[in-house]
Order: sequence, then C-alpha cells, then structure tokens
Amino acid sequence: MNIAMLSYHTCPLATLGGKDTGGMNVYVRELTSHLGRAGVHVDVFTRSQDEHIPHVLHDLGYGNRVVHIPAGPEVPLPKQQLATYLPDFTEGILRFASERGLHYDIVHSHYWMSGITALSLRDQWESPVINMFHTLGLMKNRIARSESEIEGDYRIDGERKVIRHANRLVAATLAERAQLELLYQAQASKICVIPPGVDLSRFYPISKEEAKAAIGIPQEQRVILFVGRIEPLKGLETLLRALALLVKTSTGECCPMYLVVIGGEPDASPDEMNAEMARLLAMRDELSLQKMVIFLGKKGQDTLPYYYSAAETVVVPSFYESFGMVALEAMACGTPVVASQVGGLAFLVQDGVTGYVVPDGDAEALSQRLLTLYHDSPLRNRLGEQAAAAARAYDWDAIVHQVIRLYDETLATPVLESAGQHLETS
Repeated sequence: MNIAMLSYHTCPLATLGGKDTGGMNVYVRELTSHLGRAGVHVDVFTRSQDEHIPHVLHDLGYGNRVVHIPAGPEVPLPKQQLATYLPDFTEGILRFASERGLHYDIVHSHYWMSGITALSLRDQWESPVINMFHTLGLMKNRIARSESEIEGDYRIDGERKVIRHANRLVAATLAERAQLELLYQAQASKICVIPPGVDLSRFYPISKEEAKAAIGIPQEQRVILFVGRIEPLKGLETLLRALALLVKTSTGECCPMYLVVIGGEPDASPDEMNAEMARLLAMRDELSLQKMVIFLGKKGQDTLPYYYSAAETVVVPSFYESFGMVALEAMACGTPVVASQVGGLAFLVQDGVTGYVVPDGDAEALSQRLLTLYHDSPLRNRLGEQAAAAARAYDWDAIVHQVIRLYDETLATPVLESAGQHLETS
C-alpha cells in the first residue's frame, strides 16, 4: 500500500511549541513512522518553509519520506496567505509523483487546506481521500474572545467543501464526530472515530529524581508544567491567574514551586514576538509571578518525557482541544493531568481517576485542584499510576491497525460512491 500523506501548513519534523506546531505535527510523524513499521509506504508532503532544508528527508524511517514542496516563498506565512498557494502545492506533488512514476492508493490529508489539495489530487489520480481536521473553524469561533481570533469564511467554506467531498473523515473523539454532524451536516456514514496514539517506547514513567537530574531541575523544586502553542485558545492566562491565587494562600512558602512553560519564543525581539507571548509575559509581571513562571520556549520531542516525569502535574487549560495530545503524553509518563472540560480532554482525562477536569477559564477551580494535588503526595502517585495504565489503551501499535483497517475499507469502496459524489456535484 502506498499513501500520500498531506500536511500542507506545518512540517511533522518541526520542533514542538512553535506558532503552528503542536499535536498535529506529532500525530502525522508518529502515524507515518508506525505505518512504516507495519509495512505501509508513506510520503508526507508539506510546504517548504526553508530553502536550506533538503526537499526530501528520510527522518521518519522505514523508507518513508518527508517531501518539502515549494509553494510560494520558502518562508513561514500566515494561514490566510498560505491558502493562495494551494494550487502550487498541488502541482508540486503531481510533478514529484510523475517524475518518479509513483501511484498512491490513498490520499490522507490533515487540516482543511491539505484536504483541498487532496480533492484536486483525487481528480488526477482517482485515489480516495481521507481527511482529519484536528481543529474545526466553527468550534474555534465559538470560543473566540476577540475579533482577531475569529476564523474567516475562507476557512469555514474550505472545511465544508472537504466534508462534502472527501471519501472518509477521521474524528479523534465522539465529541468531534458530533461536531462534524451537527455544525457541518457531515454524513454520519463517512465518519470513523480513531483516537491519536502515543509512543509508549518514548513516553513512559521516569523517576522524578532521574528526570529532574536529566533536565537540570533541583530535586527540592516542585514543578507544574504547561506544554503547547502560545495562543489564546490554549488558556495559559487561566493558569497564570490560578497560580496567582495559589500564591495568595501562601502555598509556595512551604517549598519552592514553579510553573514551567514549554512553547513559543519568549526570547524573540519585541518586533518579532508573538502577540500572545508578549501579553502573557506582561501578565506574569502584573501578577508578580516573575520568580515562579519560567518560559523555556520550544523543546524537542525527545526531552519532553523528562519534563512530564519531573512535574507534579501537567495542566492543559485550553478553551478548545479536539483531542489533547499533551495530556495523553503526560499520562503515559505517569503524571496526573488537570485539564479543561472541553472537547477531547473531557473524554481523555478521567476526573478523579487520571487527574481532574475543571470548567474552562475558571482560575479558582483550577487553583483548588492544583492545591489538592500539591499537598497530597499519595493522591498524586495514585492518579499518576492510573494515568499511565489508561494511556496504554492508546498505544500507537494498536491505533495504527485501526487506521490500516480504515484504509482497507476505503479501498474496497468505489471512489466516487464513497465520496458521495453521486449525490453531491457542487
């Protein structure tokens, strides 16, 4: 089986925590690697953002490649501008395949822009399209708190087109399936629920002593950890306010406590700094948390297990998550998670079993859960052990076979019939 995997706007090899790097990058990289291990050949096509990086890399193993396709200037671009270069991306993929005499059995696309290209490729190759959105524009608009956070019609229209014409859609959770059906009127028969997986050979419990020693954290320090992109919907503001409430209770006087933030570029110049990063740095100062909140910036995936294992708890305070990869990785490392009760997090984190869920944006509720975990070491240990046990159900070795089964089912159905194009012509 030969798969064309599309990840147009972000490369699966990018360092976690950048502007457009997060769970989707991890998902595409790990899925491709585990498909290779299962004997499925995959070429991952992504837009070239750096002319100095080779256009073809074999970093995913098993003969699977990442192919950087020039489409517009080879520099990072805003997403709305990226949409204008989709025809160039499509042509570049067609040229790559034609020059090498390649045929792809399935086009598996990620995010809506990749889905638009996938539909164009199907017109040329007659290969079925499977799309996973990872986030949905209408859901993001529901939780947007400012005009700048509103997703434009160009995205919503693009999502609707992909939903109408793709052969199959992958939802990470039952909640996402419901969102696709209710908000976008997706055909239920098209949707398959397959959660992301976690690489248990990389994410597993490490003793706190060893983890702290590996990343240079003094043994006596207590760490709360946040990992993710620095953008409003990730809810880091809520966590800062919760930490400020903890300080008011004098909790921090009994022993050193820090919030470590992995993601973004805190050392960027004022002209280049992400607006949300600048706002959060200013908020840290306003709340007098300078000595307690440490912004580390982007970190490689290989170092994350040490940070997860060193932390007393990992907090995922998002206003919206289709799944919650960070929460799953932390659970696999045996660390309890406190997360917002939204989207996939509400399914992934079992309240009182693997951690706690709290209302999104509720700093007081979050601070109370952190306070409970802070003082109760046996509780932390029990929740951590149960989190690691729960994460084993998401082992990529099991999840990848669900994806392969979806591939087989899709190939067994005529392309036009499974796309619903006998009903949809627009």
